[in-house]
Amino acid sequence: MPPATSRPHTADTALPTRQQALKVAVFTLLLSWPLHRLSGTPYHAVFGRIGFIGMALLLAYAAAGRFKPHWLGIAPARLMAVVLTAPVAALITVLVTQGANFSAYLGERQTLLGQIMMVFLSIFFGVLFSLVAMRNERKQRERADRLQTQLEKDALERELLDARLRLLQKQIEPHFLFNTLANVEALVAAGSANAGPVLRQLIAYLRAAMPRLGDADATLATELQLVRTYLQLMHLRMPDRLQYSVADFPAAETLRFPAMALLTLVENAVRHGIDPSMDGGSIEVGGSRDPDSGRVTLWVADTGIGMAETAQPGTGLSNLRTRLQGCYGAGARLDLHEATPRGVRVELHFDPGAKP
Repeated sequence: MPPATSRPHTADTALPTRQQALKVAVFTLLLSWPLHRLSGTPYHAVFGRIGFIGMALLLAYAAAGRFKPHWLGIAPARLMAVVLTAPVAALITVLVTQGANFSAYLGERQTLLGQIMMVFLSIFFGVLFSLVAMRNERKQRERADRLQTQLEKDALERELLDARLRLLQKQIEPHFLFNTLANVEALVAAGSANAGPVLRQLIAYLRAAMPRLGDADATLATELQLVRTYLQLMHLRMPDRLQYSVADFPAAETLRFPAMALLTLVENAVRHGIDPSMDGGSIEVGGSRDPDSGRVTLWVADTGIGMAETAQPGTGLSNLRTRLQGCYGAGARLDLHEATPRGVRVELHFDPGAKP
């Protein structure tokens, strides 16, 4: 996994956003009306002056965020820019509207007080809007940081889960192989005439099975075919003691399924249920799908010796439960039941559409 890097925030630009400009325009429309009523100045004149000052302050706010001095923080730079721009923008409106009468206009006490009031209002609302805008920007950055952190956390958890599943797969491969070879060894030691055919069948089986041990794109159809081949091999070893049935499952060709998961249950049924029994038994592999919820149930049931009172789930079942949840999420589960009159039934419950 590459080392984590710092997350750069969206760079400030020297131009205001459309949303900021729209807010200033709406506020200008609202503020111009009471000033028009109080001063008696035509509404369009008041709106023009307030609108110009508002846009000037907005430009100063945006530019300060982009070109702030290195010795000054972005918030003080923006507030300072707004405070300094307000009287300059107000003075420009007087120059534009009065022209040559500029000095006479400001020489009158009433218009001078009005100009001072305009500067005061510009500074007050400019600072107020700046504080609100900076607060909103800070919240947006915090939300972006939280989202980015969550994305990085999810990616890391997925990598850790993949690594864990690969480790579990490595544990399952030798477990399966050694158990299968132990079955063949028992057959050879017994001097059975079927030793040669069984060994050839085993070689053919392993050639088909080994490439699938790490198959990330395995489906239930390939798993069921592997289970049938394995049970056929075990039936050759003990034809009088093992009977089996493997049911077809609808849409098995497209249903993703962890490689070797169902085979682990079948292998356990043979090794711990049928092999120790003097009379042998049968193994049934089946499945169903709930038409309403879409959840799938797969099972492996045997009529072997059953579970001992002190029996504990082995590495194979523990790994299988973890792999199942890694593939289908925490809602997937493995249930172990004692069958009547004897034997064991193991069920896998999962939602094919769920994600880990």
